[in-house]
Amino acid sequence: MNVSDYDFDLPEELIAQTPLLDRTSSRLLVLHREDGRTEHRTFTDLAEFLKPGDTLVLNDTRVLPARLFGTKSDTGAKVELLLLRRIEGDRWETLVKPGKRVHAGARLSFGSTNEESGDAAKPLLTAVVEEEGDMGARVIRFEYEGIFNELLDRLGQMPLPPYIKERLSDRERYQTVYSRHEGSAAAPTAGLHFTEGYLDRLKAMGVNLCPITLHVGLGTFRPVSAETIEAHEMHAEWYSVSEQSAKLLNEAKAGGGRIVAVGTTSARTLETLGGRFGGGPVQACDGWTDIFIYPGYRFQLVDALITNFHLPKSTLVMLVSGLAGKDNVMNAYREAIDRGYRFFSFGDAMLILGTDAK
Repeated sequence: MNVSDYDFDLPEELIAQTPLLDRTSSRLLVLHREDGRTEHRTFTDLAEFLKPGDTLVLNDTRVLPARLFGTKSDTGAKVELLLLRRIEGDRWETLVKPGKRVHAGARLSFGSTNEESGDAAKPLLTAVVEEEGDMGARVIRFEYEGIFNELLDRLGQMPLPPYIKERLSDRERYQTVYSRHEGSAAAPTAGLHFTEGYLDRLKAMGVNLCPITLHVGLGTFRPVSAETIEAHEMHAEWYSVSEQSAKLLNEAKAGGGRIVAVGTTSARTLETLGGRFGGGPVQACDGWTDIFIYPGYRFQLVDALITNFHLPKSTLVMLVSGLAGKDNVMNAYREAIDRGYRFFSFGDAMLILGTDAK
């Protein structure tokens, strides 16, 4: 299959630059995958399409303030560092700009503090480049005094995607209200539409909330460069599922309730579990997944999906096409563009439903 089949023209003005003041006030395009029928709603209408016994699967990862701006210790040249994942201890996989000027052995400095004399300054955080990879990828080791997460919170900025040009005034607006476990380089953005109050409303209806964790990593920032889908290699991301969440998933399947993935990261985690346990009962586990879902894939756990509108030719458009069908998704995207829906991280939402919709 050709990657170009998932291309479409998107007016730049439809790329949402800032989040809405009210998380739940976004628009909701409902796509019925059995016949391609669409409905144009608001996000609060989601409750009309859920029923008691349904299970919402929420990725509770929390985004690190993972973008650091510093200098090369020897020349003072400016550098930008994006933390992608912790390898072990103080060693991290990162992206460095400008990558061509930062080689193994280089020392980087971030922030500074005046010593007691007030005359000298030393960096709050330093990093040594240990390994070089492609496209600016570097393995670095941090050196510091104190607590790393406190320094990162002080020095780092939220790693907004490159298509968002506006500065984010409130960091928490790029976190879901249910985020718990730090480790992501980007937010699971479908979850940004929920408030605690709206989740409480769904729980009161009898909808189960099932947290899982998948830390969003390198692939979020890496475009599909291959000409065919089959030639693309997915990145690996770490996931974790607790005993309680495994129990909720098993009960949903046994009781005939639908499993509704909130976001493509939740969907990828669920389908990884489906493959890991062969369609049988899910168990508490963690591990790495590089699952790549596109048309022709047979879903094992996901019955419905809440997602945002994604980049042309992205693996995420391919995933939603795997669930709803390429023609249905491309037609729905054309409708969304014609009607002025907001796209990408701070944009509007889509609900993909199956034949047992209501």
